[in-house]
Amino acid sequence: MKIVISDDAMKWFHEEMEAEQGDYIKFFARYGGSSPLHDGFSLGITKENPDEIAVETEMEGIHFYVENRDFWFFDDHDLHVDIDQQLNELTYTYEKA
Repeated sequence: MKIVISDDAMKWFHEEMEAEQGDYIKFFARYGGSSPLHDGFSLGITKENPDEIAVETEMEGIHFYVENRDFWFFDDHDLHVDIDQQLNELTYTYEKA
């Protein structure tokens, strides 16, 4: 599994989450909502230091990661993070690894 962050999404993290070099952004399984991979679960994000990293991607000194406990959510898929330009919100697509 890998995490792929688009340039537009990177800009969003800087502007909306005030992410800067040295920060850690976690993607995690959240109970509620829906995703293409699991009904009843959706993807959440937060800025927080890691416990046990399963997968990590670093861009511009910012670390994007998934913890071991949330690795199941991705079901052997890569996570691609982009932006919906009209809504100025993150979008997630999952591609089979």
